[in-house]
Amino acid sequence: MVLDNRHGAFRVPELEIPGSGHGVLHGLTFTVKDVFAVAGHGSSAGNPDWLRSHEPADSHAAAVRRLLDAGAALRGAAHTDELMYSLGGENYHYGTPVNPHGENRIPGGSSSGSAVAVASGSVDFALGTDTGGSVRVPSAYCGVFGYRPSHGAVSLEGVIPLAPAFDTVGWIAGSTELLLKTGRILLGPVDSGGDAQGGENRKKAGDLLGSMDRGDIAQGMENSMEQSSGESVEESGADLRLSQMFFPPEGWALVEQDCADYLRRGLDKLQAGASLQAAEAVVAPEGLKTWMDAFRELQGAEIWATHGEWIGREQPVFGPDIAARFAWAAGLAGADHSPAAMLRSRITQRLRALLGKDGCLVLPTVPGPAPLRGAGPGQLERSRSSAMMLSCLAGLAGLPQVTLPVPGPGGLPLGLSVIGGHGQDLRLLSWIQEVWK
Repeated sequence: MVLDNRHGAFRVPELEIPGSGHGVLHGLTFTVKDVFAVAGHGSSAGNPDWLRSHEPADSHAAAVRRLLDAGAALRGAAHTDELMYSLGGENYHYGTPVNPHGENRIPGGSSSGSAVAVASGSVDFALGTDTGGSVRVPSAYCGVFGYRPSHGAVSLEGVIPLAPAFDTVGWIAGSTELLLKTGRILLGPVDSGGDAQGGENRKKAGDLLGSMDRGDIAQGMENSMEQSSGESVEESGADLRLSQMFFPPEGWALVEQDCADYLRRGLDKLQAGASLQAAEAVVAPEGLKTWMDAFRELQGAEIWATHGEWIGREQPVFGPDIAARFAWAAGLAGADHSPAAMLRSRITQRLRALLGKDGCLVLPTVPGPAPLRGAGPGQLERSRSSAMMLSCLAGLAGLPQVTLPVPGPGGLPLGLSVIGGHGQDLRLLSWIQEVWK
């Protein structure tokens, strides 16, 4: 059967890999963001020069292997923003997938094709990556369910990196049931299968990071990562209930005026399905812009450490907004990022202590519906910044976050997010499946 690509979700719609023929996902189809290794396929990372300068993969990425082994069939390689460094979904080289809920609206990125493929019904679910919101934002804009797991909970083997200290493998589905079913496969024991394209890139990124003169940034990041070393995704059979819900007013204050009532109705629906204590809690006394600035600084430094050598060698052609972003990231090399790293460490401690194992934060995924396509650079940057002020919480603290579709003004989708405790991925997904009816 020819894959439906009317909404332009796929760069390579003809890519097909059959599933194992058995397993809990047998009979379902999925697509992958064009950054996942698929044997014999050359991933573009949204840029023709990346595609030109890299060989096709020898084997599948770990997450792809898991899904194929569970019976799902892979259909197509989906579009992404250039080197995953955007939240808009408009690609200078390959075009922009069409948002099924508004043809004049951007789909969101960088997992743009993955979200559009699910929202249009072309596949049952999709893999994406989420560093700064790249699964959560397009899921919200396209009216589907999206999930960013705890940092390190799903193997990144065979995935082109962006900023390894923040990168995660996320997934998108049309229902909470399928979101959970996919999670049970991806959040299982570590896959020790064969190496795939991307491992060498991640090693190179680690070497570059290790050689950077960045003051005490390494210590600050190590402090954050050490907090997760003794935690793990909860075992099957554990009590998967949540007991307390917190609402950060600084997050809700970012909501666009004409969207507030719609998101409140979504919140009412969530609370109606749950029976737990609810309280307002200020989590960012420094201000979410300060948190976002720290995130962007640390992310940008890692991005240049990861891709700067390739950019210098290959001189790739980028769209104007992506070129400006990489030029900014290049300027971070060699600077002292220790204040941002130490802030990240404090944020991690604060949020993980607040949530524990059975607490959650509830806030909007994005401030409003998807912006219009073709907006100027200034508008794009304002939309990106406002979205990142909300998405940086989970990114800085390495926390799991699910975004739920909520009808908005004029029928445009909005997103309502729930952030869970670190390592409590299956608890969060199971609870959402139970209460979001």
